[in-house]
Amino acid sequence: MVFAVNTVKLPEKLLNHFNLINMKCVMNKKITIQILTVELVRSLFIAVMILGVALISNGNNQMVMNLEMLSKFHPASQTEQRPPSFSGRKAEHLYHMFIIQTANHYQIDPALIKAIIMAESGYNTMAVSNRGAKGLMQLMPETAQSLGVEDIFNPHQNITGGVQYFKQMVNRFNGDLKLALAAYNAGSRNVRNYNGVPPFKATHSYIKKVFMYYQLYKNQMGEEIDRV
Repeated sequence: MVFAVNTVKLPEKLLNHFNLINMKCVMNKKITIQILTVELVRSLFIAVMILGVALISNGNNQMVMNLEMLSKFHPASQTEQRPPSFSGRKAEHLYHMFIIQTANHYQIDPALIKAIIMAESGYNTMAVSNRGAKGLMQLMPETAQSLGVEDIFNPHQNITGGVQYFKQMVNRFNGDLKLALAAYNAGSRNVRNYNGVPPFKATHSYIKKVFMYYQLYKNQMGEEIDRV
């Protein structure tokens, strides 16, 4: 009878042991699945975040590219929408090609136009002087209106109007750049009244500053051409 009892209980213990092992395996599988699920969700979240950052970065780059593409159109077409406000080196770089294209259109040395902009506003697209001159090339509102500039703070329109006005001064004073600059700064009437550069300290300082920048930009643009 003892052996019979033992032979009955032994399989039950083994069965319970196997069941316990099986339960542990099932639990381990569930834990493993849960861990894998968490890792998968975490990986997807990271991927979405990376994709979002990439899209935002690409969007910003596309905006800059679109602004640079605007500079390739004819000056007369830059009347639709005012680009975002920039200043300093960023604005100088952004409108570099547009200045070259506009200056060439009016047969003025682009380096001279860049020098005028630097002397007038330091490439601050929203600059306003004490006398009320506005924008990159510091156009007076009445002058801008006479040149057909609708938005004086639109850099494309301001540059186009400024180059056009400077070209008028160059023609009016028979190609004399010093007199043209004096007229741009102090008005053509003063240049005619004084039969030359007016005896204004600010005007003489302005002309000197423009020619200094002019030489710097000529050298800079010459080096760019040599590299090309």
